[in-house]
This record gives sequence, C-alpha cells and structure tokens, in this order.
Amino acid sequence: MKQILTAFFFAFLSLTAQAQSKGLPDFTELVEKQGPAVVNISTTQVIRSNGQGLQPFPFDENDPMYDFFRRFIPRQPGVPGAPAVPREFQSRSLGSGFIISADGFILTNAHVVESADEVLVRLTDKREFKAKVVGFDKRTDVALIKIDAANLPAVHLGDPATLKVGEWVVAIGSPFGFDNSVTAGIVSAKGRALPQENFVPFIQTDVAINPGNSGGPLFNMKGEVVGINSQIYSRSGGFMGISFAIPIDVAMDIQNQLKTSGKVSRGRIGVVIQEVTKELAESFGLAKAQGAIVNAVERGGPADKAGVEAGDVILKFDGKPVVSSSDLPRIVGASKPGSKIAMQVWRKGATRELSVVVGETPDEKPAVSKSPKSVEPAVNRLGLVVSELSREQQRELKINGGLLIDEVRGNSARADLRSGDIILALIARGENIEIKSVDQFNKLLGQFDKGANITLLIKRGELQTFVTIKGLPDKKAD
Repeated sequence: MKQILTAFFFAFLSLTAQAQSKGLPDFTELVEKQGPAVVNISTTQVIRSNGQGLQPFPFDENDPMYDFFRRFIPRQPGVPGAPAVPREFQSRSLGSGFIISADGFILTNAHVVESADEVLVRLTDKREFKAKVVGFDKRTDVALIKIDAANLPAVHLGDPATLKVGEWVVAIGSPFGFDNSVTAGIVSAKGRALPQENFVPFIQTDVAINPGNSGGPLFNMKGEVVGINSQIYSRSGGFMGISFAIPIDVAMDIQNQLKTSGKVSRGRIGVVIQEVTKELAESFGLAKAQGAIVNAVERGGPADKAGVEAGDVILKFDGKPVVSSSDLPRIVGASKPGSKIAMQVWRKGATRELSVVVGETPDEKPAVSKSPKSVEPAVNRLGLVVSELSREQQRELKINGGLLIDEVRGNSARADLRSGDIILALIARGENIEIKSVDQFNKLLGQFDKGANITLLIKRGELQTFVTIKGLPDKKAD
C-alpha cells in the first residue's frame, strides 16, 4: 500500500511539473539557438539643410526617435540676419533583421533601409559589415539585403498557416538599439487587414515591439520564424499591446522575386470592390455575408475581358474562397501575371464560373471628373432630390443613364449618400436594375413595402460603391 501511495505521489508531482511547464514556457533554449541569426541594422542618410532657423534633428518627424530627441536634446538657433549656408547632416536610424542563408542574405523591413545611403549590419559576435540593398517592396514592407560573409548562422523557417490564435510567440530584435532583446507573447489574431496594406494578411500579437524591433523575426515555440515584426498600433509612439508581423511565406515570396528579378510583380484583374455586409447580402440574395462586391470594372481590363460585371460578387478566385473583400487583393496579387485563373461569381441569384487572364499591377494615378450641374426636381420617397444627366454629362462621366443626387434628406442622409453622387442602379431581391430616368426610379421605389431595405449602386468621383438604405418610409415622401 505504501509503495502504491509513493508511486501516486510522484506521479502527481510529475503531472504538476508538466502543467506548470506548459503554462509557463521556457524560451531559453530557443533564444540560445536562434539569437545569433538575429542582427542589428543601423542606417545613415545624408540630408542637406538650408542653414536657416533651428538646426534640424537628424530624424524625420515620422521616425519614432524624433520624439525622444525633441524632448531631451535642444536645438541650436541660427544667427538672426546671417545668410543661409547650406549644410549637410546625417540622419541615422536603427532596425533589426535576420539571416536567412549562410552566405549573407538578410531579411528586414523596407522602411528600415529604403532611404539609406549606408547600411551597417552588426552580428551578435560584434562583427560589423556594410550591406548592399538587393531590393525592397514598400507595399509589403519587405527588404532583402546582403553582406559579404560566409558560414553564418541562419534561421529555420516555419509555416504561418499552422499558427493558432493563443499560441506563444517570441520576438528578438534591437529596440532603441539594445541588441538581441527578447520579448514574448501570444498570437492575438491572424489575417488582419490594415489601412493601405491590401497585400499582407498580418499576424497580430501582444509581443512587446518598440522602435528598433522593426525587421526582426517572430518565432514560434519550435524556434521557427513565422513572421517579420513590422508595425505597432500606438498613440504614444511606444508599445501599447498590439503589434503586427508580416507572415514569413509572404516575405519569402517577395525576397525570391527581389533576388531573381530585382522587382516584385503582382497580379491584377481591374476591379473596384466593396465588403459584403449583412444588408447587402440580403439585397443580392446571398445566403450569408461573404465575398467581394464588384463596384466597377476597368474597361478593357482583365476582368472586363473575362465577362465580369458591376454588381457581381466574387466568391472564389483560383479555387480559394473569398471570405472577406480584403482576401481578394492578396489572392489576386499573389497570382502570376499572364496566368489563366478560374473565378466564381454570384450574379442575379446564381453562381457563374468565369476564366480571367491575370494582368500586372502598374503605377496608376486616378483621374478626377467634374461634378455635373442640374435642375432641382421634387423630393422622392427616399428623401432624395434627383435629376437626369444630359448626354454630354453622361459622355464626360462615361456612363449610360444615371441620376444625379442634388440634395439628401431623411433616411438617405443616414445612409452616407451625398450631394453630387450619381445613382447607377438599384439592387433588391438579387436583381440589378440600371436607372435611366427619374420616373423609372420613382416607380421602382413605389414597388417596395414600408420597412424594406434598398441598395443603390453609386458613382462618387472615379469610384463606385454600394449604399444600403435601411427601412423604407411610407410611400409618401419625407
């Protein structure tokens, strides 16, 4: 009996130790093995000043170090009345990176090296090398640099797709220049879309990231790199509990293109899209809110040639489901220009299979159109004052039909309709009806019961968007 109790006691201790170990992970072995592959990156940029007024700080106002220098290092005023003497000064910044191959290729962020005249890499063994910038891509914030060295320690790469929300992750970098600083946290979310960052499904973590961590690696508990630490969400300039990393598979695709061709090629199909809300899903006859609504199709573009129409909802591209509208730019952007891709769209209550030849993303500058003038008619059921466009106005705006909104009242004001918007179509019960005249539009509105939701396709400047007006008033206008 005593032996049984003793065995039970030791088994209990073993289970307790395992539970404690699982709850409080030990990062020491990971840091010991992977730390030497993480590098400190310092850059220098020569900037010319006009010599007038106060001496400028050696940092841009957007640089996180600018605030530090502004608070603690006074600027010297210029001499009143003295002639302006052009001067040169050096802007310095810090970042992190990690070695991906033993022959000296290093990944970091584009914003760390993009404006640098000189890039210096320091290893953990204190050796320093001048680095050559192989290339960088601003849209994903990925850069590839190279140092002339051999037999370097390199990181092991992991698969971001296997990451789970709540999983422990570790960052190693040089915050504020403190080399090989280690911070840890968990994965807070995956596939985050950020403003102006359409091509990266960011990994969100609560790992402490500060200025100088940019470009450093994010490790999983196996010691594999799963991301590049790139951004923080902050109102103070310092860490506030939310940081974002670029998935390593995205970064490796970018570096491969930079290494082989010196530039990054992205696919495009020539559409303007919008998120599918619950109300829009009901209007289009979709069972649930999914996909990306096509607001406009570029004339003569890949989507136009494939038969895509405004009002289509793209559900799948290259066999990959488009759950949210932010998924589509990533999937299309990763497609090889010139490749023929299958695409599934929802149109008038049914799915259709289309085939599109992917184009290449160019540098585009949107044109600006003048808003046409009009004569004010009566207020309709939606609380809108609308008028018909002249033939010349339609030609100028490159549309056939449409109604100009002169004034917005009632429910329509709450639906983000604006004076100057042009109504192109009305969508309800899965039907897309082009609007040609004021009489036709008002008759269509009269067919809906009180409380119904109406979705309109609106042209605003060079963009098109769908706007849902919830809860139609009685048939008598506001």
